[in-house]
Amino acid sequence: MAEFRKRVHVPVPVTQLFAWHERPGAFQRLSPPWDRPEVVSQVGGIRDGARVELRVHTGPVPTTWHLEHRDYLENRQFRDVLLAGPFRSWVHTHAFEADGEHASVLDDHIVYELPLGALGDVVAGRFADSTLARVFAYRHAVTVGDLERHAEFAARPRLRVAITGATGFIGTQLAAFLSTGGHDVLRIGRGPVQPGKVDISWNPARGVLDPAALDGVDAVIHLAGANIAERWSDAHRRAIRDSRVEGTSLLAHTLAGLSRKPQVLLSGSAVGVYGSRGDEVLDERSRFGDDFLADVGRAWEAATEPAERAGIRVVHLRTGIVQGAAGGALAKQAPLFRLGLGGPLGDGTQWVSPIALDDHLGAMHFCLMRDDIAGAVNLVAPEAVTNADFTRVLARVLSRPALAPAPAFALRLALGRDLADSTVLASQRVVPGVLQRHGFRWRHPSLESMLRFELGASGG
Repeated sequence: MAEFRKRVHVPVPVTQLFAWHERPGAFQRLSPPWDRPEVVSQVGGIRDGARVELRVHTGPVPTTWHLEHRDYLENRQFRDVLLAGPFRSWVHTHAFEADGEHASVLDDHIVYELPLGALGDVVAGRFADSTLARVFAYRHAVTVGDLERHAEFAARPRLRVAITGATGFIGTQLAAFLSTGGHDVLRIGRGPVQPGKVDISWNPARGVLDPAALDGVDAVIHLAGANIAERWSDAHRRAIRDSRVEGTSLLAHTLAGLSRKPQVLLSGSAVGVYGSRGDEVLDERSRFGDDFLADVGRAWEAATEPAERAGIRVVHLRTGIVQGAAGGALAKQAPLFRLGLGGPLGDGTQWVSPIALDDHLGAMHFCLMRDDIAGAVNLVAPEAVTNADFTRVLARVLSRPALAPAPAFALRLALGRDLADSTVLASQRVVPGVLQRHGFRWRHPSLESMLRFELGASGG
């Protein structure tokens, strides 16, 4: 039998630490993005007899885990016991200890047995130990980081928050982050209502959204919109614009007409509103650009006007390039870099404005809870980088060369000139002026820090 143990000090009372683990969304928040874990089925929470089936993508072949929760003691412990899966046995004890009135300790203790006995220990023992070290470094960082962010606003009441785009790359993690923090999350989505997936049904193209379903919510976060990273046919251009403008307009008009209006609407936008601007430093006061994405962004933000006129605080989330291993640009780039096929895009001089997924969630939460923030907010890290620098850092984090540049002409041929020039070749040197002035704290302010965290790389 082998053992793994890792403890972490958490700056909140043990009751808050335990409650965080027991709320919906804890599994999503604790799952390392590089393993792309999927919940196949789940019955119950963490109390005795609850079961979960997971599919995990560690290594070249996905594995399926059947786990049962046992030995639940409120504010003290619960255990995950493997019923069937890649190990001969596995018992994970989550233990919780008070460290005075205002702090606590989380103790993760795993006793496991690899398949094939002694041969399994020789072949996979070191891999298992190093994998657990990576996983729990990530889990503990997320646990401490999330609880610190929620503790910053502990004096504020928990909110009832409706989210569009809640099943997407960012929305899934946002819903989990808010749920584990004690907020009540309602997911606005297409199709019929399905508990835990779609709580409020809508169809922006047909103007369908039931006002009664939103009456009395405290806040709305609007993230839905068609993917821009597809070749821009005339039809897809319309889909990009209409999905943003029509959806936002429907939402804003509906909220404005409610008898009990939400306090705040956080509405998606992007740094693409500035267009491609070379080396110019761009903050929230900078003018709009003049290309297709800038025009979409201008109309997208303007569509919130009915909500603003009705007295709802509106924040435009001008998002940079969100760095997350499970989705977005990084999920496409990392596999190529691991194969040694990464390199600069074009001449590499264009500026990129990244932000770690966890900081993006934190920044949205910050805007949600701060009544003195309204209007445009750039959601980016404190410093932009050139594409050449981004390439070098990603290659270093993955310990791979970056010797396969993609010339501008090849990108324009593959993607279409407009899409290439407006996205991968665009230069946007954006600074987060509003967040900095209001004292937001980044957990991963540098590119290397965010990439190492998201990719589970050692060091940094």
